[in-house]
Amino acid sequence: MLYERQRALLALLDALGGQVGKLDYQKLLFLWCQELASETNYDFLPYKFGAFSFTSHADRTKLIERGYLDNDDKSWVITDTGRLAIAHDAVRGQARTYVARATKLRGDALVALSYRRYPWYATRSEMAARVLAGDDDTLARIEGLKPKPGAPGVVTLGYEGRSFEAYLTLLLKSGVTILCDVRRNPISRRYGFSKSALARGCENIGIGYEHLPELGIASSERQGLDTQADYDALFETYERTSLPRQGVALARISALVQEGHRVALTCFEELPEQCHRHCVAEALERAHGATYAPLHL
Repeated sequence: MLYERQRALLALLDALGGQVGKLDYQKLLFLWCQELASETNYDFLPYKFGAFSFTSHADRTKLIERGYLDNDDKSWVITDTGRLAIAHDAVRGQARTYVARATKLRGDALVALSYRRYPWYATRSEMAARVLAGDDDTLARIEGLKPKPGAPGVVTLGYEGRSFEAYLTLLLKSGVTILCDVRRNPISRRYGFSKSALARGCENIGIGYEHLPELGIASSERQGLDTQADYDALFETYERTSLPRQGVALARISALVQEGHRVALTCFEELPEQCHRHCVAEALERAHGATYAPLHL
C-alpha cells in the first residue's frame, strides 16, 4: 500500500518523462508542493542546495526497495511497476496538468528560479552566490531572511502532528540553537523523530542536540491518561518525586542558557500542559531564572 504522498511522487516523475536528475526532481517537487500542498503533502526546509524534503528522500528509498523506482545514483527513475501502481490515480492527471504549464528550466537555472520565488529556502544554500551571480536583489533578500540565534532562554516544543521538516523549520525560525530531548525512550514510528534521525537532522541545519533521558517519564506511568486531571496528577507526582533528583540535568540546561543558547525542550505531545516538558521548564525558571515559552505553529 502506498501513501498518497508517495503516489504523488510517482505521478510527478511519470509526468516528467520517467527520469529526472536528483536535484532537478527535488526542485520540481518543491515547486509543485507550493502549488498543490494539500494533495502532495510534503514539507520542505532550507538545506545545502535550497528547499529539501527529508521525507521525500526517505520515501524514495522505500519505493526503490519495493520496485517502484530504479536504484539510480544520479536520477529518479520510475519503473513499469511504479507506473502501474498509479495508472488509475487522479493525481496522475493533476501531475500532467502541472507539468504542462511548469517551467522547462533545469540545472542551475531551475535552482535560481526556486530561490527567486521562495528565498527563505535558500538561506542555508551553499550554491546561492553562484547560481544567482549578478542578482544582488535576490541575494540581499536571502541574506535578510537568514535565521539568527534567538535570545538566551528555554522554549518547549512537541512534535505531535508535525512533519519532520515543519518541526525543524520551526526550530530554525525561532532561533533555537540547542535541542534537548527529554524523552525517556527517544523512539518514534513517525519519520525523523527517533534519536539518531532527530540528532542528524538538527546537525544538518546547525542546531545542537542533547538527549537527557533522566528527565523523562517511563511509558508505563503514562498509560490511561484520558483527562487533563489525569495529566495533572501524573505531573504532580513527577514534580514531587522524580524531578527534584535531576539537579545535574537541570544544571546542564541552565549552563547552556548561561552560555547564550536558546534551548528547546522537546517531547511528543503537542500541548505543553499534557507533557512533562512544561514541568522541566518551570523548574528551570524557578531555580535558575531561565525564562521559557512554548512554541506553536
